[in-house]
Amino acid sequence: MYFLLSITESISNFFLKTVGKELCVFFCSMIPIIELRGAIPLAASLGVNPFLAYGLSIVGNMIPVPFILLFIKAIIGWMQKSKVKMFSRFGNFLIRKGEKNKEKVSKYGFWGLALFVMIPLPGTGAWTGSLVAALLEMPFWKAVLSALVGVLCAGIIMSLISYGIGAIIALF
Repeated sequence: MYFLLSITESISNFFLKTVGKELCVFFCSMIPIIELRGAIPLAASLGVNPFLAYGLSIVGNMIPVPFILLFIKAIIGWMQKSKVKMFSRFGNFLIRKGEKNKEKVSKYGFWGLALFVMIPLPGTGAWTGSLVAALLEMPFWKAVLSALVGVLCAGIIMSLISYGIGAIIALF
């Protein structure tokens, strides 16, 4: 167990010393599942200014969105046809994940997607929201704007939770 903790600590130290706190937050917000919901608490624990953390997390979380919207259906199709079982299973998993959330989003369109992305729970967020938008064949710019609205709101929620209302107000 100590061995795993020392490896984790070594990796953390490497990234902090190599790219710095701010870029750690930025790159963390780009990672699926973690996204902004993990990047802002990370920033708070590293002592990054809440407004800088918010901005870095928003930009980092939004960078993958256009690529997901444009390419995910082709990638999933390729994965499902793959002879490598791991790829075909993962492709099918992604389709099931998108289909599971499709009804929630399609019922309310733009605002349904924004709300889905906004909710700070595991399995929601810009990555899954973009997957669902692609499966629904939502127009590209409508999906990007909807995801952005959701990410902006999720960032506010996570900032208030991670930093506390008093700490943010004190900065004014």
